Amino acid sequence: MAERFPYEDILYVARHVSQKHPEPTMTDRAARFHPFAAITGYEEMVLEEARSTEARAELDEEALTALNEKLNLLRECIDEAPAVTVTYFEPDKRKSGGTYVRVTGTVLRLDEYEQTVSLSGDKRISIASIYSIEGDIFSELG
Repeated sequence: MAERFPYEDILYVARHVSQKHPEPTMTDRAARFHPFAAITGYEEMVLEEARSTEARAELDEEALTALNEKLNLLRECIDEAPAVTVTYFEPDKRKSGGTYVRVTGTVLRLDEYEQTVSLSGDKRISIASIYSIEGDIFSELG
């Protein structure tokens, strides 16, 4: 006699098709098996931790003097709306450090009270965060 195993009687029975409920699409079926995120926010936390930031470089006395001369020259030539490229340090809002950003535009205003430089495109940069200023206007400084 042939050996029987459990559930042999239902092994080749046709699958039931409901007359009451429509068959789900493949997307709906796949959604049922989507992995469960037990720790919400974990992936974002790992990505944030992996994101790199730079430490702010301190300018030496010579670089600060050169930067001050450039700002004074900009103040004198502000009516000409000189085009410059400003590199400044922008601190990171979530972790220590930050990034250096380069912005090119025309200088519209130097605000001595707020200690900011206003460039075209509504960009205001704190003078304390400026790392360097470049432009054709500084060719006479060397």
